[in-house]
Amino acid sequence: MCGIAGFVDVKRRFGEDAAAELGRAMILPIAHRGPDAAGVWTDVAAGIVLGHRRLSIIDLSEAGAQPMISASGGSVLSYNGEIYNPEDLRPEIEALGIRLRGHSDTELLVEAFEAWGVAAAAKRLIGMFALAWWDGRARTLWLLRDRVGKKPLYYGRFGGVVLFGSQLKALMAHPACERVIDREALLSYLRFGYFPCGRSVLTGIRQVQPGTALAIPADGPNAGEPTEYVYWDPRDAAAAPRVRPNGHDLTDELDHLLSDAVRRRMIADVPLGAFLSGGIDSSTVVALMQKESNRPVKTFSIGFDEARYNEAPYAKAIAKHLGTDHTELYVSPQAALDLIPSLTEWFDEPFADASEIPTLLVSKLARSEVTVALSGDGGDELFCGYPWYQFGARLGGLAATLPMAARQGLAALLTMPSPAAWDSLARLAPAAIMPERLGDRAHKFAAWMRLPNRDLIFREIRSLWSKPEALVAGASEWVDPLWTGAASNQIPDFTERMMFIDLLTYLPEDILTKVDRATMAVSLEGRCPILDHRVIEFALRLPLGCKLAGTRTKAILKNVLARYVPPALFEREKQGFESPIAIWLRGPLREWAEDLLDPAAMRADGLFNPEPIRQKWLEHQSGRRNWQYALWDVLMFQEWRRRWA
Repeated sequence: MCGIAGFVDVKRRFGEDAAAELGRAMILPIAHRGPDAAGVWTDVAAGIVLGHRRLSIIDLSEAGAQPMISASGGSVLSYNGEIYNPEDLRPEIEALGIRLRGHSDTELLVEAFEAWGVAAAAKRLIGMFALAWWDGRARTLWLLRDRVGKKPLYYGRFGGVVLFGSQLKALMAHPACERVIDREALLSYLRFGYFPCGRSVLTGIRQVQPGTALAIPADGPNAGEPTEYVYWDPRDAAAAPRVRPNGHDLTDELDHLLSDAVRRRMIADVPLGAFLSGGIDSSTVVALMQKESNRPVKTFSIGFDEARYNEAPYAKAIAKHLGTDHTELYVSPQAALDLIPSLTEWFDEPFADASEIPTLLVSKLARSEVTVALSGDGGDELFCGYPWYQFGARLGGLAATLPMAARQGLAALLTMPSPAAWDSLARLAPAAIMPERLGDRAHKFAAWMRLPNRDLIFREIRSLWSKPEALVAGASEWVDPLWTGAASNQIPDFTERMMFIDLLTYLPEDILTKVDRATMAVSLEGRCPILDHRVIEFALRLPLGCKLAGTRTKAILKNVLARYVPPALFEREKQGFESPIAIWLRGPLREWAEDLLDPAAMRADGLFNPEPIRQKWLEHQSGRRNWQYALWDVLMFQEWRRRWA
């Protein structure tokens, strides 16, 4: 795994030394992504600079060094990622008469792009990647990102300079980069806790979308203007006819696909292990790894003393059954808290998923023994694992059944009593009958009933702030068409559509962002077998009943796991990989948060309206409400702004 950065200067303003120095400046902030080597390649006549930081995984020799020039000398590659089907590509490349110098996948890629073109080659790859390929013959820079966005790739044009890099701070190291906060994108961040739709916190900087290549010519009337090519779209598989269940055949097929995906990701020239939480996804990956291995697989898990957040005992039981070489570390609150000041160094863009803390901790633990770790990411989105799918289906079903007039009337009735009045009523009934925070729930339900379609209701379920425009003056929120029913024709079933929306949004922009930044912070390569595109396409074609059987989630994935682990060890209510942020904000983090949320300072900054934030802060401190997610959202932005803006 590596880090890449560079630029195209269409005005050719830099000489050789200045261009190379700028390239070195851009890769310096991402040195943690590749601590083993660094390289910069320039062609000042074309205005091109490619930079690279290397984490050596396959072919540790100089034959794998980057940026890498093709055998013909006609193209150059700077590449972050791993390709898992080199045995398919190598014979074809060698058949073209090209003599390969080593066994790195980088060399295969640069020759494949030159031989077949970027889009055609990308369709043949199994892997994760974000790369920059300079086609010297066509004088065009190509930026390419893998199918689901496992690896990040930012780009932006400022004047006549197009910047690109693995992380935002690489672009910010170039003097052309303007640090202007995108207020419209900020509203989306406040809603979701991450930046959706390829947007970023800075105006003019975006991410290459998953499954997409950008062609940026260095010459001509369109110099510096990217043209987008989509080489893979999961909508194709989602809209395809569903495969029909046939006894155990579908379980057999999934077992085979996952086994192959795991086997391919176990190839490395460095020590390898896996994260093990004790949940369905990571347990399946580890079980299949152990099946492929002739020695105990190294597994790693993090535990918390707070029982609600602690999955370590489940992981330990799975590890014992499978016979892995298991390491667990119980983290004191102080050890976790000590990470918080450095979060914005690794997550160099505001990011508000608090599970970033345990993910960083388990990555650090794993890096003490291995350089590559497999994880179970993707199982929830593909196999209906999140609890909000069932809740959303019930709520969406009600919204689809009741006419809008009836929903408006119901909402009016629910909001007649204040939240406090609802809570008073709830205290008159046994706790087992009336849910906690009944007033909040009643008013939130009423707001959802007023929305025009089920997809927007799902957006509200997934929102941290339902009205982020109240927090940012002079900004209006852009709504992705996905949330207004854009996928309803291709995916008419609402439960399947919720999963698909998460696959396109929450997975790459939250989950995979978290895993990439946390693992790369400690120079650890993370690999996700469940997100092999062949597994994704198979899962998208499965009938919903194979994933959600009554109330049993991830049904077919559990059937695979049951072949290797007794169900008694994993059949339990889903437990998220979280941190006890709510408790910490009332205790050891209170002073830090008070400083960042100071109303006078926020007013002086001219960005946030402090009143709604202050109200939630006081309610949280009183213990009447739990606003940990909404508050963490704002706190992470404020901490980022203090460090970077």
